[in-house]
Order: sequence, then structure tokens, then C-alpha cells
Amino acid sequence: MLRAMDSAVAGLRAHQNKLDVIGHNLANVNTAGYKSQSYLFKEAMYQTSTNSTAGGGAGGSGGVNAAQYGYGTMMGSIWVDMGASTPTQMGGLTATIDGEGFFMTMASGTSNITVGGTPAADTTAIKGADFQYTRVGQFKIDSQGYLVDSNSNNFVYGFRPTGSAIGNPTIPQTNLQPIRVCQKNGTIDDTIDSAALAKSVKIDSQGKITVGIEVPVAGSTTGETEIVEAVIGQVAVVTFQNQEGLTKSGGSYYTASNTDNSGVCQAKGPGDNGIGGLITGYVEASNVDMAKEFSELITTQRGFQANTKMITVSDQILEELVNMKR
Repeated sequence: MLRAMDSAVAGLRAHQNKLDVIGHNLANVNTAGYKSQSYLFKEAMYQTSTNSTAGGGAGGSGGVNAAQYGYGTMMGSIWVDMGASTPTQMGGLTATIDGEGFFMTMASGTSNITVGGTPAADTTAIKGADFQYTRVGQFKIDSQGYLVDSNSNNFVYGFRPTGSAIGNPTIPQTNLQPIRVCQKNGTIDDTIDSAALAKSVKIDSQGKITVGIEVPVAGSTTGETEIVEAVIGQVAVVTFQNQEGLTKSGGSYYTASNTDNSGVCQAKGPGDNGIGGLITGYVEASNVDMAKEFSELITTQRGFQANTKMITVSDQILEELVNMKR
């Protein structure tokens, strides 16, 4: 078979793959938190006919450049644009991260993760805990009092105060755990099994989740109650040394492991140690640039057509060769 036809077939496959990426981007132009992808080609070398050699100097032979046949193209990489996008106002219990980082969620289980040690130890603990990371901060309280994300009802992880939660409690950032409404008379009580005590819930720019809970009026002899605000926890934001090294897992989620290329990570409260704060009432929109995608679509379509033309020409040449025997 002609080498030109092989190259054209490789070109068709590569351009089809790029069309798949463009189509996926356009399909997610309105998907909250979606990060667009770019498909990059690389040359596929096939055969070296003549090696490059140095010349023999004065009186000797001249140098020879390498002669090589190409074998079309193939996928170089699929690059993810992790840049932040425009916040979209949603209201309610929503927030977007003003900078780099991800919310930490877990599909099942409520394990506590100890952090606050060395960067290497924290990275191993976080990456080994089966977290799913997302930029979509759309939350709600479930029937068991847990803070979950509205996308897949995953548990949202963060830090919880110790002792009284009324007022402005201290929240140690040493234990990652699912955030839960579990106050009784303003004090942490993990025996409570429902969110019935939460009369209201809100989130601030530091990720602190505040609920209105019903407590007895001090000194009342008739059982009167009042609504006071209590902080049930602080949403954690995790940052990675190389966030492009994360793996997409669908549903606007990413995963990480101790063997991937995402590097060292740390989990802190929003606004701490250079981590971006939250913009409350907003959700991050898709960062797909439609103008760029359509221009890429046109050039990719033309590339695909050019390769089909090369196959047609190669077929005509083969036909001529067959006809020579007649």
C-alpha cells in the first residue's frame, strides 16, 4: 500500500479524535464548572532513508542531511484549560472559589482524614482517601444533616469546630471530615440523626457554614425557645501543585492518586495560606470559548477533508498501477 495512504489514514484518525474533543467542549458550553480541552497533534515518523553525516572537511566529501519519510500524525496530548471562568449568580447555598482549588467530596463513607502534618504526609493521606474534587459549589443539607453537593449528593468535607458552635468558634484545620448539622443547645453532639434543628443555613466567603438552631431561652420556666446562629463547620478547599495532572471522572469531578502527576496538595479553609476565598451565591460557569471552538472546528474539518482527498488520490494511483497490467 502507498505510504501516502497510510499517512492519510493516520490523519483521518487524529482529526476525528480532535473533532470528538471539540464536540465534547461544545456540548458542555453551559455545564457548570466544566474545563475545556484542547487536542494537540504530533508528527508520526516512519522511516529514515539516509542518516545525517558530517562532511569530510577540506578535500573531503560534503555533509549529508537526513532523509526521512513521515507517517502522518497522531495525538500529542489533550490539554485541559483549568483557568477559572465567570461566576454565574445562583443564590441559595452556593459558592465559587475565587482562585485555584477544588471542593472536596466523597461519594460514600464518612471517614475522617488527619492533616496538618508535613506536605508529603498530607498529600498521601488526601490522595489515598478516594475524594472527588469539583469546582461546582452547589450545596444542600440532606435528611441526615450532612452537607452534600447537589450534583451527586456526595458528602462535602471540611473542618468542624470543637465544643460550643455558637458565636465565632475556633475551627482547627487538622481533621478533614464530612460537615454535619449536629448541634444540641449550641454544642457539638454527634448523636443527633436529623437536620430538624436547622432552621436556616448559609455560607460565607471563608467557607463557614452557619445554621439557625432552636435552643431553650435562658432562665425560661415555660419551655420557650429561640433561634441562634451556630457554625457547623468550614468547607475545605484543596490545591494541587499541578492541577492539570488530575484525572476527569465525569460529572464535573476530578480524582487524584499517589501515583499521578498532580504533585503535592494541601487542604485549608478558603482564604487561608494564599488559597482563594469564596464568592457566595455564585457557581462557576463553563470556560468553553465558543468562538475558539468554532474556528477550531472549521480548520479541523478542512484537515479531515484534505486527508480524505489524499486517500482518493492514492486510490487513483493504485488503480493506474492495476490498469498497467491489462
